Amino acid sequence: MTSTSANTAPPAHRDRLRYGVDAPAFPAALGLAGAACGLTARRWRRGSTAAAALGTVLLAGTGVYLHTTLRGKLRVWEQELDRAGLSGDERLLDLGCGRGAVLVQAAAHLPSGRAVGVDLWSGTDQSGNRPEATLANAAAAGVLDRVEVRTADMTDLPFADGSFDVVTSALAIHNIPSRERRLRALDEAVRVLRPGGQLLVADFWPMARQYAAHLGHGTLRDLGPRYWYSGPWLGVTMLHAVKETD
Repeated sequence: MTSTSANTAPPAHRDRLRYGVDAPAFPAALGLAGAACGLTARRWRRGSTAAAALGTVLLAGTGVYLHTTLRGKLRVWEQELDRAGLSGDERLLDLGCGRGAVLVQAAAHLPSGRAVGVDLWSGTDQSGNRPEATLANAAAAGVLDRVEVRTADMTDLPFADGSFDVVTSALAIHNIPSRERRLRALDEAVRVLRPGGQLLVADFWPMARQYAAHLGHGTLRDLGPRYWYSGPWLGVTMLHAVKETD
């Protein structure tokens, strides 16, 4: 396990925030498939209408996907963090923080708190994914003094029980290949939460429902078109749960 942190923040330059593209191979493939359908429709009369229609759907889906990953999800998380009613002095942990889309926004809500992100830094899951990019975004947002990033596995978190007031995760737990390990990551998230702490997990509907069933409590809420990865068939649901007190 390694960690990186800083105690000074340079002037904020929010125009320099760069959070990358989620699963970049997916929109690339979607766009290429849409373009291929369009070319097919131009060259061949037979079936050209169907090919053109499919191409239009695929290209539109690519646009929706890019809007979600570059803008839409940021707006949604801003609202979700506002909804959480943070007092500003909490310790927050973001699982699979990537380049900091949630982590940096969370830090902005914590003027006297701390936001910690953990990740294994996979470039497949997010383009340009590395801790230096996360800290650069924190610096651009002017919150570097209260952000820390660590290289750690979310199924085996290097934190004591009850270390955090809030745990967040955005489209990260589903990247764990086995159901058993996904649920272990969820158990770890609950373990490091203090009693009464909040768990906010955004993931695709089948996964979010699985997590809620495993916990046995919590609410599920559809996050709407701004969090569609190409269309409603890949929409995102928020699981919100509060850890039970003793």
